[in-house]
Amino acid sequence: MWDLLEKYDFLDEIIEKDPNYSKEAYVFILDSLRVLLESFQEARHVSGQELSEGCRCRALELYGPLARSVLEYWGIRSTEDIGEIVFNLIEANQLTKTEQDRKQDFKNVFDFEQAFEKNYPWGKAT
Repeated sequence: MWDLLEKYDFLDEIIEKDPNYSKEAYVFILDSLRVLLESFQEARHVSGQELSEGCRCRALELYGPLARSVLEYWGIRSTEDIGEIVFNLIEANQLTKTEQDRKQDFKNVFDFEQAFEKNYPWGKAT
């Protein structure tokens, strides 16, 4: 996944406009979207809630009990941050949206403390 950092040179311009999130945050969101799309039987639209949940699963898969710390280090502290990143990518013409898609679709999808700490399957494979 991290070898994509160089491939995504358009991220420099996005980060210049919104420095709240690191390059790694954008690559993580794009990678999570890729994994989620690959899990579907056919190509289709992904909702904000689905992508947020996909990011949660991907973070747990990649980083286990450190998932929350890693995401927060990159600037992702809530599902609203996932939405901000997605809409920055849309504004940069790197993703598309439907007329029904809104930033609010990412609001309070899950609580980071609950999802990554309290409900973490301690001692069990994720």
